[in-house]
Amino acid sequence: MTLRPLLCALSVLAGAPALAQEPAREPKPIAAQPATLNDDLRAKFVAQAPEDVVASKLIGTSIRNGANETIGSVADVVFDDKRAVKSYVVSVGGFLGLNAKYVAVAPETLILARKDGGRLDAVIETDKDQLRAAPEYVYLGTEPKK
Repeated sequence: MTLRPLLCALSVLAGAPALAQEPAREPKPIAAQPATLNDDLRAKFVAQAPEDVVASKLIGTSIRNGANETIGSVADVVFDDKRAVKSYVVSVGGFLGLNAKYVAVAPETLILARKDGGRLDAVIETDKDQLRAAPEYVYLGTEPKK
């Protein structure tokens, strides 16, 4: 009678290494529910149109006046709380960006057009003296130049 429990114990122990050697099974993925049922959070993709102006290509564009004189360049674009263009920041004066003055101009005063090859052309009806005399645009959190 003592042989029977011993044989049962040996058969259990003999099967233990076989169980330990089985590869671990990864859990199967569970299908996720969308964030909302009405797709509020889903990305909406927009195709580029030929008349679109990309800010990264606009910044640095030279600005000319009606006399075809270069009077500054686009330094930045300011958006309002509805993400519409509020103003263009124009860099005037200075050399290679040093000692330049920044002036904000209304978007309707800067005329943007495409030239041959798709290059942007910017024209404004003013001169360097008027831009230099305009109030300086100071970025929030920075001190105005003295």
